[in-house]
Amino acid sequence: MRLLYQPHRPPDWEERRATCRHKWSVPFVKFEWCLEWIAWALGNWAFLEVLEYLSTFSVLIAVIFYFSESGDRIRQRHYAAWAVINSAQGKGGSGGRIDALEELNRDRVALTGLDASSAFLQGVELPNAMLGRCSFQAADLRQSMLRSSDMTFCNLRSANFRNADLEHTQLADADLTETDLTGADLTSANLQRADLSNADLRRANLSGAKWREIASLRGANVFGVKNPPDGFLPFALAHGAVSAETDEQWTALQNAVKH
Repeated sequence: MRLLYQPHRPPDWEERRATCRHKWSVPFVKFEWCLEWIAWALGNWAFLEVLEYLSTFSVLIAVIFYFSESGDRIRQRHYAAWAVINSAQGKGGSGGRIDALEELNRDRVALTGLDASSAFLQGVELPNAMLGRCSFQAADLRQSMLRSSDMTFCNLRSANFRNADLEHTQLADADLTETDLTGADLTSANLQRADLSNADLRRANLSGAKWREIASLRGANVFGVKNPPDGFLPFALAHGAVSAETDEQWTALQNAVKH
């Protein structure tokens, strides 16, 4: 706590007046002398010192209450974020979901079972997110960042992951049917038992991806795949995948595969 300054007792007026060299300065000197006496009198008033200590103590109490209620504020913030997400469920557009999801993920809240079907989530950043069994069916997730997230058993049918960062993402047992993964970074992603039927993998980076137990690649487009793991392309083409640069060529090859 701060200690109040204790001023010295001012001299008598006659003593102070003797210091005045010019007659015109006497009123100013006397005014200052009066203020010195007032300050001296207040400085010796214990009540003001008590008030000073109380004001300092009140700040300490406010700090204690602020930190003691931090848990309630965090819960209220989470409730508000979930309210935004749930109110936008089943609707197109963002509806504030991007900010709400990012805030929950920053606080390490599990997003397991989230339904964001048809949502506009372009550019959303959810690194290390817990998204198991979520539904992003037909959602727009272009340029999203989902690095190292758990997306096992997720419904990602017809979702748009163009140029998304899916490095080290767990996509085991996910439904990626007709998913657009053009230019996506799938470095070291886990694709075991994932269904990639008719998925667009053109120019996707598959460096180090776990692919050997992929459930299906029938009709998938693997044209221009970057850094394909050893054996991936022959396996994919032998199991119904195609390599087509244009959509027209891809459609023609898909129809040929069907027949």
